[in-house]
Amino acid sequence: MKEARGGQTLTLKAVLGLRDLLLDGSYAPGERLSEVALAERLGISRTPLRTALQRLEQEGLVELIPTGGYAVRSFSHEDVVDSIELRGVLEGTAARLAAERGVPAQRIRAIEDTLAELDKALGPGPDDLIFDRYVELNAKFHVQLSELSGSGVVAREVARITGLPFASPSAFLEQQAALPTFRQSLVMGQSHHRGIVEAIARRQGSKAEALAREHASLALRNLEIATKHGGTLVRLPALALVAI
Repeated sequence: MKEARGGQTLTLKAVLGLRDLLLDGSYAPGERLSEVALAERLGISRTPLRTALQRLEQEGLVELIPTGGYAVRSFSHEDVVDSIELRGVLEGTAARLAAERGVPAQRIRAIEDTLAELDKALGPGPDDLIFDRYVELNAKFHVQLSELSGSGVVAREVARITGLPFASPSAFLEQQAALPTFRQSLVMGQSHHRGIVEAIARRQGSKAEALAREHASLALRNLEIATKHGGTLVRLPALALVAI
């Protein structure tokens, strides 16, 4: 049992370490990854490293090379847009299923509690925003939303697509934090959140789905704003993998 837990710990270390290296630009898009060099750099054996590479392939950060091994994946602007669009479709499906299948009252209260905490993080005015707290709670809300569907398949697929940093619910927010339209974007997003939960509670499947898909489109607007005003978007996770 201890040996099994030790193996899981090493694999987790490999996954986290390798993901960090990819997201901070240590390796160029398309670059082949040497298992020997990576194992030495991360201070682990090649067995957990191979498991980590397989997992990151599932996440979409690396890809298999026809001749064997893995290379860093490169993402185009269109890939980013498509990923955000797909998140909207999946979260819309989750919201519709939740409304159609029904959600226990205690789970509705739990996600409403998250909304209340988001209100606190947002604050009453432009200078009251607690940004890191908002991002944390925003991620929590979206996980809760996917789980309300009652479908493990849908929840897993939402988690997979949001595992890509540029497809996460809070992608590109940091790049527009200083812009005049930023607070308006957050207020609109919170309005969407509330509308989705209300539609689910009222068993309005079509409305819940439409609102969830509209909500995801905010990320596309944030992408456009960030691209116009953020220059190279130097603070965006995974920027090194994206040719915007």
